[in-house]
Amino acid sequence: MNIVILSNGTANYSTKRLKEEALARGHNVRVVKYKNCYAAMEQSNPAVSYKGEDLRNVDAIIPRIASSMTRYGTAIVRQFEMQGVYSTANSIAIVRSRDKLRSLQLLAKAGVGIPKTVFSRNTADIDDLLEQVGGTPVIIKLARGTHGNGVVLAETKKAAKSVLQAFYLHNEDGTNILLQEFVEESAGEDIRVLVVGGRVIASMKRQSLDDDFRSNLHQGGEGTAIKLTEEEKKTALKAAKAMGLPICGVDLMRSSRGPLVLEVNSSPGLGGIEKVTGRNVAAKVIDYVEINAKRRNKKDKVGA
Repeated sequence: MNIVILSNGTANYSTKRLKEEALARGHNVRVVKYKNCYAAMEQSNPAVSYKGEDLRNVDAIIPRIASSMTRYGTAIVRQFEMQGVYSTANSIAIVRSRDKLRSLQLLAKAGVGIPKTVFSRNTADIDDLLEQVGGTPVIIKLARGTHGNGVVLAETKKAAKSVLQAFYLHNEDGTNILLQEFVEESAGEDIRVLVVGGRVIASMKRQSLDDDFRSNLHQGGEGTAIKLTEEEKKTALKAAKAMGLPICGVDLMRSSRGPLVLEVNSSPGLGGIEKVTGRNVAAKVIDYVEINAKRRNKKDKVGA
């Protein structure tokens, strides 16, 4: 099988592991820097070129698209899809997952537990906005933030108003800004669940090492292997299905009213969770590709 991994480079841990596992199965694997690809569009002949050659006879692609390159990266994924090439993540689903507001709307519609969240561009209604999410402290975040960036904890109403005003003032691209309830019993920790093909493959708890309310490993958090409850497993799988992502990382937190999903990551890193849990997640991804690559890309059923 000819597999292309769309990535920023071969040095990335996840890319290296996926390539290793695919090569071990005897597949032809090529790592392609999608930011250096270009797409030629003409009637009935969608083409993707890289380093002066058309990428043809590709059986499957594994997109590893960075958040900062979502628009360009998904355009390249879409070009492959137009050729009938199988992709482990639909271009629409990747775009959908990168917008926190859109994701939360879809998760809520599907009946998945999420933290109480509101969005508004009117800071004059700060009292009502805070009441909607249970008062202060409150988490304020950019809808397109990643790795814990663009996320602030406001302890008081005055602080919340100042943060909102600052975000709106410097938010030239019009990204939505969300206010989200602060779940005290889960402060500084969350759970990353790796889902592949409708199954939970690995899970770990991420805990901040200081007083930071963010547990993301990119912010200095520490990971430990964890066993999920049945409710947590069902929640993670339901979230993956609601987002139309057969392979994804689901971030959730434990609360007094059950598991709450924070976000669904279409391109989860494998380094932390493989090292912490000892599970060969990359092998499970290649297993899934082998089973599904000969089928046509399924129609996106999320519809939003």
